[in-house]
Amino acid sequence: MLLAFDIGNSDITAGLWKDNEWKHIWRIPSRPDLPELYFGVKIRDYFFESSTDLTLVSTIVLSSVVPAMTDKIKSVSRMLFDKDPIVLGPKVYGELPMDILNPFEIGSDLVANAAGAYFKHKQTCVVVDFGTALTFTTISDAGKILGVSIAPGLKTAIRSLSQNTAKLFDVPLAMPASALGYNTVTAIQSGILFGYEGLVRNMVLKFAKSYKPNAPPLPPVVCPLSLHLLIIFSIR
Repeated sequence: MLLAFDIGNSDITAGLWKDNEWKHIWRIPSRPDLPELYFGVKIRDYFFESSTDLTLVSTIVLSSVVPAMTDKIKSVSRMLFDKDPIVLGPKVYGELPMDILNPFEIGSDLVANAAGAYFKHKQTCVVVDFGTALTFTTISDAGKILGVSIAPGLKTAIRSLSQNTAKLFDVPLAMPASALGYNTVTAIQSGILFGYEGLVRNMVLKFAKSYKPNAPPLPPVVCPLSLHLLIIFSIR
């Protein structure tokens, strides 16, 4: 059984992979101010609640964009599983059958997205990752990362509105019935969610035109290898 840690700016997502599917997926807030014991207890409790034996974990893989959290989770891995995790980074990229763009600069989360899409689909595609940041990673059918674009994520955009505008506040991420907002909540939902829908469609179209000017993108598919929401657009 493989245990994967995806350490993001908002959450640590942990997933147990066996028999070509995620058996369990858990989330813990990314809080560098908390001691590693806190994360160890949370992970141990998740295993206990799911009746999963800790000794069944044979491999641990870790991707992190929060350096302050990396060592904490590495220590937790040693404490609970007596194993050092494989940390996704430039030292590991050389073992992948891929051409990594700016290996010492690109985030390991983007490389993980690209690798998952490439190994699953084996064709040119764009991976759209909805996280703290909204990221677009374009991969060729030969496994080359062609480029990346980054925009503020959905929650980041809503949080920015609530923090910087006196009369606005946090709202739930729920698609409104209409683009015409009839109160403050639906007005924000309309602007953010319908606006981001247009952003994603337009960006993917531009990537497709840049790669093959006369080839429109195919309908998107949700990637089953993901620990969180990924949408993949194929380009032919």
